[in-house]
Amino acid sequence: MKPYLLVARRQEASALLIVMLLSAVAILILASTMRWTNNTAYLTERNIQYLDTVYAAEAATEKVVTEFNVDFARMGASVVNAKVPVYRGRIPKYTEHPYWGKFKFSNGKGKDDEVSVDIISPWQMSPLISQYQGLSGYAATYRIRANALDLTSRHDVSGAVQQDVQVALVPIYQFAIFYNMDMEVNPGARMNITGRAHGNANIYLQPPAPLTFLGDITSAGEIIFGKKPGDPVIRNVSSVTFNGEHDSGVMSLNLPICTNNSPETVREIVEIPPQNESANSDLGKQRFYNLADLVILVNGANDVEARGGGLGNGNGVKLKWSSISNFLRTDVSFYDQREKKTIKATEIDVAKFVTWNTDSKNALKNALQRDINSIYIADLRTQSANTEPGIRLVNGASLPPLGLTIATPDPLYVKGNYNAPVLDRGTTNTSNTKPAALVADSINILSGNWNDANSTKSLSARTASDTTVNASFLAGIVPTAEGYYSGGVENFPRFHENWSGLTFTYNGSIIVLFASVHGNAPWPGTGSVYNPPNRNWSFDLNFLNPDKLPPLCPSVRVVIRGQWSLINAKS
Repeated sequence: MKPYLLVARRQEASALLIVMLLSAVAILILASTMRWTNNTAYLTERNIQYLDTVYAAEAATEKVVTEFNVDFARMGASVVNAKVPVYRGRIPKYTEHPYWGKFKFSNGKGKDDEVSVDIISPWQMSPLISQYQGLSGYAATYRIRANALDLTSRHDVSGAVQQDVQVALVPIYQFAIFYNMDMEVNPGARMNITGRAHGNANIYLQPPAPLTFLGDITSAGEIIFGKKPGDPVIRNVSSVTFNGEHDSGVMSLNLPICTNNSPETVREIVEIPPQNESANSDLGKQRFYNLADLVILVNGANDVEARGGGLGNGNGVKLKWSSISNFLRTDVSFYDQREKKTIKATEIDVAKFVTWNTDSKNALKNALQRDINSIYIADLRTQSANTEPGIRLVNGASLPPLGLTIATPDPLYVKGNYNAPVLDRGTTNTSNTKPAALVADSINILSGNWNDANSTKSLSARTASDTTVNASFLAGIVPTAEGYYSGGVENFPRFHENWSGLTFTYNGSIIVLFASVHGNAPWPGTGSVYNPPNRNWSFDLNFLNPDKLPPLCPSVRVVIRGQWSLINAKS
């Protein structure tokens, strides 16, 4: 063979070998690619199915949480505790939607067709969790866990979810501001709000002066940077600063009255119950009339009923008029220029009440075997078109040792310093005060300089003096409507004097649950009825201590979501 032919064949053989090697490499790459593709498709399919099972397990826990919310809001802790076995069976079902037929649910403890619901922290006074950290309540924590297996999967895929849920009764005076209706905050002078604020409806903010929320603020509606529809006031808007959280769309916080918590319904807690209502009904248990130590009903100038309340739901030991006339007057009247009516008032001299409370012959105190710490009082006298009922407190600088709550369905007027030790007046120091609450149709502040004889005169004749009040306020407002402004949080306590250059110091909490029925004249603005004070206002930190809450403090119900986690489906 010729040499050049041998070289050519060798070259052809080398080329063939290279082609074969490259083909082999290509086949290996193709095989690897196909294997990778198959593995990727397998993993993708498995991951999608896993996520489906996680979502199904979460749906099972959410079904339980939803029923928790409804039951606790409407019927309270006893129903939630009793229904735990029922909640365990609340899995998503094929009859609700065919989609749920592809899953098998279990509780992670070997039992199918149910979820796990266990109490992990028993009912007791406890710190609250999540967005309500810093508050305390009578609370329990439940752990809800669900497993879901995809029956259509060839991969035996399961997912599991666990949620902790705290259900709590929260003393309402732990809030610096709490509104069961639309809240408006539009101060004309710089205002700092200490403590937590909450609204069960919308919160409207259009302040003409800097407004700062130092604590968390939550709304079951929306936090709106603007004015409420109907508000006619034109404002040059200033700044709003949030130093804490500010969240919209949170859960509504409701009183445990086993019905809707509309302002009209909630107002019933300050009213006298109808004769056919059980004091042990859910609403009956919230009425101040049924809870107070002392019930006073003024039917006429010389016709006053007084009896123990808390011992027998208003039917306790009866007291003679002669035993209470020392601290109670029914012959007081003055003019309210906002209402444009004469107030026919019943007046309580708190200092004389404190003395009566210490009398060893006091039949009610002896029946209670402790000091009296709460009064329910209503003036039921017939009024004319030009008069209005009212309750007035005087000489209230010092309160009984256990504190004092005074509740009335009428407008309440507080004259002079209240629960205010001399050395602490004008300050935020409440270490020497007593637990105190004022509950009424409306709260009116009269300075120590108030004179009934000047009540019909012009504003120049009604000059105030520096005054300090330390107490929770729970009362109504006249809501914003077409053509007039409610006055906002800044004007919640009503003033009737010229406070220009003077200071009203207030330490407490502001609770608005309903509309005023008797004191229902709209906010008049300033300049004729009153000029505003310098507002030295603070939340009373005593109220974060359950032992220092005012007597008969109402509580609201809340279901709080805690830790949510993915867990091992086989654990």
